[in-house]
Amino acid sequence: MDALLESAVPLTTTYRPSRPLNLRQTVGTLLRGATEPTMRFTPNGFWRVMRTPLGPVTLQAESDERGDVHARAWGPGAEWVLDALPELLGAGDSWNELDLTSVPMLAEVRRHHPGMWLTCTSLVFESLVPSILEQKVTTIEARRSWHYLLRKFGDAPPGPAPEGMRVQPSARGWQLIPSWEWHRAGVGPDRSRAIVGAAALAAGLDRLASGGARGDQTQTQSKTQAQTQAQTQMQSQTQTQTQSQAQTPAAVQSATLGVGAGYSVRAVRDVTGVLEKLQSVHGVGRWTAAETSQRSHGHPDAVSVGDYHLAAHVGWVLVGKPVDDDGMLELLEPWRGHRQRVVRLILASGIPKPRFGPRATIQDHRFH
Repeated sequence: MDALLESAVPLTTTYRPSRPLNLRQTVGTLLRGATEPTMRFTPNGFWRVMRTPLGPVTLQAESDERGDVHARAWGPGAEWVLDALPELLGAGDSWNELDLTSVPMLAEVRRHHPGMWLTCTSLVFESLVPSILEQKVTTIEARRSWHYLLRKFGDAPPGPAPEGMRVQPSARGWQLIPSWEWHRAGVGPDRSRAIVGAAALAAGLDRLASGGARGDQTQTQSKTQAQTQAQTQMQSQTQTQTQSQAQTPAAVQSATLGVGAGYSVRAVRDVTGVLEKLQSVHGVGRWTAAETSQRSHGHPDAVSVGDYHLAAHVGWVLVGKPVDDDGMLELLEPWRGHRQRVVRLILASGIPKPRFGPRATIQDHRFH
């Protein structure tokens, strides 16, 4: 009965960012296709289902005309995800030290997109699995595999999630998928073994979000820093929070967290050694580590080296011609420490990469 009530009655919070926030541009990197099983966009927000350290959760977030984000969460992980909401919406991402004066075009892109930030889910294994699935295949193939596996082995989300949404399997669930189901999903032995191997390390991988590669060693220090920041912000927002609670019925307040907070006591972002630690996992290379950390950590300097399209796109936007990975890294070098931010601006610029030749042929070996 308690579990049913926990799933039926949401916890709520209101996050009031102190700067522009575009929800779609910030969390859009978590969406893998229009029918992504773990996420849905709405006109003013999104639904997202995930497996937190405390269990599965369904999150609904909507932005109002003032820019405040109203969130509801159902399931065992509700408190965890509402505490993580500011980081999910880019609160820990600062672009203040990014100098774009040498490329006025990029500065103009930033001026037009002031609400775009790097999301941070704090869920490493969750971000790693789809990144492994996307290794060395087309986007269409990877999404087809992702959808098949989640429909077949994912869990129904708690609460009133939109139809068709599924929570990723647990680490144990990924390990129990039979070999023939990987084949039916179009996932070859290399990628399936990499996912199963990563699942055995899932708990340790998720600890990377607690303080870079040092994990628990820095968690206490980072949390203390975050709590100090939170206390400072809390003092400045006490009046707003008091007024909000005064207008909220007691029955609703009992299921409400952080109204007017706009901060989180989660560990501050630390990406020290994360890329190297991820690449120590069997089957995880430079590209996969970058794709994972961009989402799990909001890594500001992770570049997806080895991407089929990215290097040429960066080259066309910055110098008017395609370049290879080495050329891309050379072009991005002046922004070391911020290279993912610059890549995001390039992708948001609207400047397309010219297409040459036919698309890659999709090979379907599922029934061979």
